[in-house]
Amino acid sequence: MSMNEHAHLPLSASGPLDCALTGSALLRSPYLNKGSGFTPEERHEFKLNGLLPPQANSLEEQVTRAYDQFQTHKTPLGKNTFMASMKEQNEVLYYRLIQDHLREMMPIIYTPAEAEAISDYSRIFRQPEGCFLNISEPEQIEDVLDRWGPPEDIDIIACSDGEQILGIGDQGVGAILISVAKLVIYTLCAGIHPQRVLPVGLDVGTDNQQLLDDELYLGLHRPRVRGDEYDAFIDRFVQACSKRYPRAYIHFEDFGLHNARRILDKYTPSIACFNDDVQGTGTVTLAAIYAAAHVAKLQISDLRVVLFGAGSAGTGIADQIRDAIAIESEKSKEEATQQMWCVDKPGLLLKSLKDDLTPAQHPYAKDDSEWTDVDCKSLLKVVKKVKPHVLIGTSTQPRSFTKEIVEEMSKHVERPIIFPLSNPTRLHEAEPKDLFDWTDGRVLTATGSPFPPVEMKDGRRREIAECNNSTMFPGVGLGVVLSRSKLVTPALLVAAVKALAAQAPALKDPDAALLPDVTDVRGISVKIAAAVIQQAVQDGLAQQEDIPSDKGELEEWIGQQMWKAEYRPLRKVSKEHGDRTAKGEAGSKGVSSD
Repeated sequence: MSMNEHAHLPLSASGPLDCALTGSALLRSPYLNKGSGFTPEERHEFKLNGLLPPQANSLEEQVTRAYDQFQTHKTPLGKNTFMASMKEQNEVLYYRLIQDHLREMMPIIYTPAEAEAISDYSRIFRQPEGCFLNISEPEQIEDVLDRWGPPEDIDIIACSDGEQILGIGDQGVGAILISVAKLVIYTLCAGIHPQRVLPVGLDVGTDNQQLLDDELYLGLHRPRVRGDEYDAFIDRFVQACSKRYPRAYIHFEDFGLHNARRILDKYTPSIACFNDDVQGTGTVTLAAIYAAAHVAKLQISDLRVVLFGAGSAGTGIADQIRDAIAIESEKSKEEATQQMWCVDKPGLLLKSLKDDLTPAQHPYAKDDSEWTDVDCKSLLKVVKKVKPHVLIGTSTQPRSFTKEIVEEMSKHVERPIIFPLSNPTRLHEAEPKDLFDWTDGRVLTATGSPFPPVEMKDGRRREIAECNNSTMFPGVGLGVVLSRSKLVTPALLVAAVKALAAQAPALKDPDAALLPDVTDVRGISVKIAAAVIQQAVQDGLAQQEDIPSDKGELEEWIGQQMWKAEYRPLRKVSKEHGDRTAKGEAGSKGVSSD
């Protein structure tokens, strides 16, 4: 079946776009504006003559000009600000520029440059983007959300309370920018329509004294609210979203350690939601483990795993591995946790630590009686006793995977699987080159940041996989959106993991990377979305009708509904007959006027 046979779908990304705007109003609409790319016919039809220079450019020519302008900015923050300005003017050009220079642009539009922009949000503020909700006015939540359109207009809601932003901590109202950035990644990597998303900043105050002392700080000047008032605010927001946009998918981002898992666990049984810090990191890491296990000829159900670092990321990874072991072996989750050992600041997590453990850590605490003869504060001693197949680091303790630890692990397994994942690079638990040297090249590794290939003593080059969440969460979101899945269950996530792992170059070449490169992400997202949709249908969670059952046709169906950074012909309609998109009111900058 051809793409054209799916052109009737509501989210079809082909064919003309309705447009009720003319003149300067059209040029001010980021979603509809083409700038110098308007054709002579469109300039006449939409009253643009005299408002633009006479020469019409192709999108490719515009990208060349924009990239030249981008390169005149010498600092990452300057480049980030330039890109933000472009997004406010012409979204197609913005996404196409990133797409054509993806490897160079990702650190600019996301981490680490976005972290700098967030920390300086109130100082570089020019105009708002997204939805701002604050805990001092909870009664306004429903009314504010009503302004973003009817129920069918929003597919993904990304929200953050800004407590733990990109490794830089509490950034208060600057949280809105991480919500915006995540939705950009959804569009870029999975074709989520940019006018069908809603970034939300949940301002509950801040404990960042530097912000509170800044007279230009734009958020609430009060300490961060916690406890019952905080829970009631979050619940009112989630319930309002569920009521107003019952088919939308909620993405939680950068909540604090004591809230991230708690909030996710509270709402996962009742709505389609996802937390990238918990589940995104966990699923992409699990995908790399699946690929590594294939190379090492190990079964997932048999793995012994030591995790060094048991915060949101570490326990999130643990949960995904636990769920995979349970699904692959038909063991209970409790039985699967027996194959995992978590080490954090107090050492190995033990039941005697009780109240010192977070809710996410409790399931992984071991009986003290089994560890009376071992120094549980020593990672080396834990590795020596457990003899793990897999060692994962999310500790932010640089060089903590020492030669002695790695060599001890290598004594007991033929192909040690070692993932130093802490970011940034200076906090990595080990350098990939050292891991290869200490294991005589036997290690299977993936990292949390990009690393160049390692040159082996025999002349071979070993590619280093990066556990980049952007290869996973966009595809999961696309699958949930297109299937309108009621929930995001462990089975859906394991299906997504297997789809990503199936694309690993290492499956064809053991010297290649354990995960595909992020530059191939749109194609990867189609595979992940297809797996999620098929699982949702199988489990009775899908609410969308007429989903193709044939895998090839399903992938075509998905591709037809992925937004593309291409100019589409504009079809003139009256304001009375135009929808919010046609009137320039849709998206993260436009709200209805009533």
